[in-house]
Amino acid sequence: MPGATTTPAQVGIANLPNQRHKLVSKKGTNFTVMVVGESGLGKTTFINTLFTTLLREYKKPEDRFKKQLERTVQIDVVRADIEEKGFNVRLAIIDTPGFGDYVNNQDCWVPIVEFIDEQHLAYMQHESRPNRKNPDDMRVHVCLYFIQPTGHNLRPLDIEVMKQLGTRVNLIPIIAKADTLTPTDILAFKDRVRDAISHHGIQVFAPPTLSDDEESTKRNVSTLSAMPFSVIGSDTDIDVGGKKVRGRQYLWGAAEVENEAHCDFVKLRNLLIRTHMNDLIGTTEDTHYENYRSSRLASEGRSDDDPVVRARKALESRMKAEEDQLRKRFTDQVRSEEARFRKWEQQLIAERDRLNKDLEQQHRMVKQLEEEVEELALGRRG
Repeated sequence: MPGATTTPAQVGIANLPNQRHKLVSKKGTNFTVMVVGESGLGKTTFINTLFTTLLREYKKPEDRFKKQLERTVQIDVVRADIEEKGFNVRLAIIDTPGFGDYVNNQDCWVPIVEFIDEQHLAYMQHESRPNRKNPDDMRVHVCLYFIQPTGHNLRPLDIEVMKQLGTRVNLIPIIAKADTLTPTDILAFKDRVRDAISHHGIQVFAPPTLSDDEESTKRNVSTLSAMPFSVIGSDTDIDVGGKKVRGRQYLWGAAEVENEAHCDFVKLRNLLIRTHMNDLIGTTEDTHYENYRSSRLASEGRSDDDPVVRARKALESRMKAEEDQLRKRFTDQVRSEEARFRKWEQQLIAERDRLNKDLEQQHRMVKQLEEEVEELALGRRG
């Protein structure tokens, strides 16, 4: 009847979240993790520990540095399907063997940056096709950068690589092998890394902290304060107080992987998988991919209606005209100076010829005088 009101519950709108949940559960999602760091920092062990399965085979010690002379950074991709409670994640792990393993590591990050950009370009090209179903989406959702546990500060290589990656992907710095430093050294090292990140303007992934749930907000703040995360990797169980836990056994005691007093593995796992996986995927889609797409279209000249692009093109045209004018002025000055030096050279040559002629004339006069003196001398003797 006109004027009658019905509640959403009577219509059935309240069931939309349940329908959406079924669609998302059926479709699943892609999740791509890139690990970057030097050999021997435990990247493979960390990945296998994170997903509690053998995703990557361990390299033999004799093969680890077999390709040192090639000086190339490779891109290795491992795919796996992980299902939990009916939800499927198409996981891709991207490793970068060879990174930072040489004496000269100049531009060693270029293959990594190119790979990230190529995945954005491939997805962008797929979107322009008539059939856009089932894309092979390999866009990197998070990059875990492993830092050597030196206890000092970030190296120039770390700073440069993180600056390059931070603008293209969700970057999370990780202090590897945290069990090699004391808790006091870990805290001091974290402060130095944070200061270096802030000083050099490195963009790292900052998860949202505010939430409707006060407990979730506290957890998010605690997780963010732990960055850079110090981690310990181990795929073996040890006995601690009669309980089997993942960790490493030493003479002085045990370092437990999931003990938050020993490392930040649990916080990092929660960030990557349990609480902020959707944020990582959304940031990649809405920020990094859109930034690449906009810059790509602008470079192809397909955004002429954009005032910013028009202003930039006008500025480039004006700068090119000024450059041409300066080049012409410089060329004219060079030609003028060349003409002046050429005239001066001709004058010098003429002066040299004149002096040579005078010198030859003087030589002839001297010779003539010598002959006259010789004749006078002979006349007196006769």
